[in-house]
Amino acid sequence: MGTFIELSGILKDAPNRMQPGAVVALESSAQMIEDEAKRVIGTYDYGWPSLKPETIKRKGADTPLLQSGEMRDSITHQVDEAAMVAVVGTNDPKAKFHELGTVHIPARSFLAGAAMHKEEDIVRLTSDIVISTLFDGVPGTPVPVFTRWLSPLV
Repeated sequence: MGTFIELSGILKDAPNRMQPGAVVALESSAQMIEDEAKRVIGTYDYGWPSLKPETIKRKGADTPLLQSGEMRDSITHQVDEAAMVAVVGTNDPKAKFHELGTVHIPARSFLAGAAMHKEEDIVRLTSDIVISTLFDGVPGTPVPVFTRWLSPLV
């Protein structure tokens, strides 16, 4: 069981201890969103409007946003450690029309939808990383060590 003096020292050093964990959390979160955005393309998992029959006939399949796989494969993420920012996106020029919709194309938000779909997982993962980094000094280590600080309270 830790003492309050030890806990005070850990909290005092928190800004220095958190940088590595924050980078791991950003990278992991961005990767989760990227993977989910790629996964949902070609499905109706987010309740998107159905493709028109003529679109299905032209494509040869009922796979929203998926034709050649080029747009799906263009989804990537980047983490700027200095700015502590993660970006998930695509450079495919057609993606913005599918994400936001147009007068003729209904919005099928695969990027924002992926972020919303993964929000709970990201919060849980980030909490685990923050706690393990703060108390153990190593991002991503098992969290149960934290329970030694809570045991007198539980």
